[in-house]
Amino acid sequence: MDTQKLDFVPSQIANDMQIRTRQHRNFDKVEGQLVDPKDSAAYQLSISGVLNELSLWNPFAKAIVKGDIVWLFDNTAFKEAENEEWQAEFIMAVFENEAKCKVADIVSSIAGAVGLADDADERKTIEQRLMPFLWDIRTARTTTVAQGDLSLKLGPSGFNGIATNVCKLLHHSKGSFTTKKTTLDVEGVDGVLSMQTHFALPEGWGIISDIDDTIKVTTTSDPVSILKETFINSPSPVPGMPELYAGIKSFLPHDTPFFYLSASPYNLYPFLKEFRDAYYPQGTFILRDSSWKTVSGLLSSLTVGTEEYKVDRMKKINSWLPKRKLIVFGDSTQSDPEAYGEIYRAFPGWIRMIFIRKDTNSFAVGLEEKNEPKRFEKAFTGIPREAWHVFENPDECLDLVKAAVKRNS
Repeated sequence: MDTQKLDFVPSQIANDMQIRTRQHRNFDKVEGQLVDPKDSAAYQLSISGVLNELSLWNPFAKAIVKGDIVWLFDNTAFKEAENEEWQAEFIMAVFENEAKCKVADIVSSIAGAVGLADDADERKTIEQRLMPFLWDIRTARTTTVAQGDLSLKLGPSGFNGIATNVCKLLHHSKGSFTTKKTTLDVEGVDGVLSMQTHFALPEGWGIISDIDDTIKVTTTSDPVSILKETFINSPSPVPGMPELYAGIKSFLPHDTPFFYLSASPYNLYPFLKEFRDAYYPQGTFILRDSSWKTVSGLLSSLTVGTEEYKVDRMKKINSWLPKRKLIVFGDSTQSDPEAYGEIYRAFPGWIRMIFIRKDTNSFAVGLEEKNEPKRFEKAFTGIPREAWHVFENPDECLDLVKAAVKRNS
């Protein structure tokens, strides 16, 4: 069924719920308390910073240099057919390791928003996790990375410090070996300097998973809880979800790709990568790039326009692996049901099973509305009832995954 033929607009329903949640939990007020880098009285844009901004229009991009910070993002390689060449989208972020603002002011604004005392030990944790939001962005930067004997040129980075390049790759193995490591070796450059490429053949299964309140406790319906879970608390998995994903990974073929699709900004990549490595299968992160150098943007990225963003990114995944059969996981706190329903109808036969975790967290506002059966029935209009499942206990899901695979094999 085509989304245009529905007698309602799923995205509008999801947006209305998000707006009401923001109003009830005073998101605007909390965002107003936060000091962002360019609002800080101590922030000064240096001459080098101006040149850095202008370098985007310089046709002669510059190589990364000692003192830069570089992040390489894990990715998934794909090809259109068995006899076609492998390719993958490589994403690199480049920063200058210097905060041109008074970090203490911004730490204090976060501490004040969550009610921390002036001498709280957690302030050090806030500062450490905050720094990726404060580093200056490096535009028009390039570098070369190595994947085995293959050299790949990445860049130039754009106005947000991010470089995106689709590169052709060499990979001839047809066995169980499905990953390759890519590294950057430049003296004096720090950051996330290695990444994994997962090679996924055109056909088979795949997993798309939301992160916040699906596999990680974030409490996206409350701004103070988001700040605590992001900048203070140790990241915690949603109970039962690591075991479920481990079961899925062991059941599905070894080359099954995992995609972690989140409305969280790219600033959180190392934080989320460490969390994934501790609890979940390896996989490709797809994160928002719209809130570099803004702390309040973290709150808005998780609560504004999430359905449109996720639909757009899932269309990209479909362009890479249109013949794969997808199982998707989300939760009821945001717009996952509407986004997954829209993609199911837009690409018939691509998504084979939808799982939605019903969040019953007492901090969340509007959960009664978000968890009403009629919401899910509307979101999944035109989708067979056996193709979607709303759950509270992850223990019930693995058998349903196995049944869906058997049903669609």
